[in-house]
Amino acid sequence: MYQSLSGREPAQAVLLNLKRRVEALPKKPSLVIILVGNDPASEVYVSNKMKKAEEVGINASLVRLPENVPERELLELVEKLNNDSDVDGFIVQAPLPDHINQDRIINAIKPEKDVDGWTISNLGRLFAGIPGFLPATPAGIIKLLDYYNIDVSGKNAVVVGRSNVVGKPIAILLLQKNATVTICHSKTKNLAEHTRKADILVVAAGKQGLITADMVKEGAVVIDVGINKTAAGIVGDVVFNDVIKKAYCTPVPGGIGPLTVAMLLENVVEAAERNARTLGKAWH
Repeated sequence: MYQSLSGREPAQAVLLNLKRRVEALPKKPSLVIILVGNDPASEVYVSNKMKKAEEVGINASLVRLPENVPERELLELVEKLNNDSDVDGFIVQAPLPDHINQDRIINAIKPEKDVDGWTISNLGRLFAGIPGFLPATPAGIIKLLDYYNIDVSGKNAVVVGRSNVVGKPIAILLLQKNATVTICHSKTKNLAEHTRKADILVVAAGKQGLITADMVKEGAVVIDVGINKTAAGIVGDVVFNDVIKKAYCTPVPGGIGPLTVAMLLENVVEAAERNARTLGKAWH
C-alpha cells in the first residue's frame, strides 16, 4: 500500500501563511464572489471559499444573481467591481447558465482582479512565464508536489484532460519544472499506453473510473482532479482503492480540493499586497 497524498495538510500550511501575511497588511483583503442561480454544487463550493477566506482574515462578500439575469447586467456588475478600489479581487462562480457567454464574462474581468486566473491575459502570462495569477487547481497541484518533496525535473508527466483551467495550465507548470509532458484527451488512442509511462499522472477528465490500476506504473504519483457525483458520494476519475496499492495517489475528496481553495485565497492576498504597494495601478 502506497501513501495517500492528502491535500488537507498542505492546504492548512498555505492558509496559516496567508493569515500571517494578512495581519501585515494595512487593511483586510477584499474578495467578492458572484453566484448566478442556485446550483447545489456551486453553493457548497462558494460556502467553503467564504469560510476559508474568513479564517485567514479576508473580507469575503457574496453577490447573488437570479438564474435568468441578463448577460448585460452581469457585465455591468463586473465593470463596477473592476472600478471599485475597495475590491482586491473577485470571481464569477462557474458554471454559468446557458444564455450567458462564460468566456465573455471572464475576460471582462481586469487581469489584476482575476483571482481565479482564468482570463486570457493571466493564462497568457502563465504560457510566457511572466508573473500573474495562476489558476487555483493547477497551482494547488504544484503546491502538493512540493509539499511531499516530489521532484518533477526530468520525469515523464502525463496529463489527462485539456481544459483551459486545469489540463493545459498544469501541463505548462510541469514543463516549467522541467518535466517531459504528454497531454492526453478524449481523442487519444490507447490511453493506457501513455499513462503506464507516467512517473507523474494528473487526471482531470471528469469521468468516473477512467484510470484503473492496470493503467498506472508501479510507484508513480497520481493526482486525481476529477469530481464526480455518485449515489455513494463524490469520487474522482481514478479508482483510488485499487490504484493506491500500486502508486501514490490523492484521494477524492480531500486531495486537490482543499488546495484549490487555498491557492485562490493566495491570489487574493497577493492582489491585496500588490494594491498596498502600487495603489491599484493596472498591470502592463
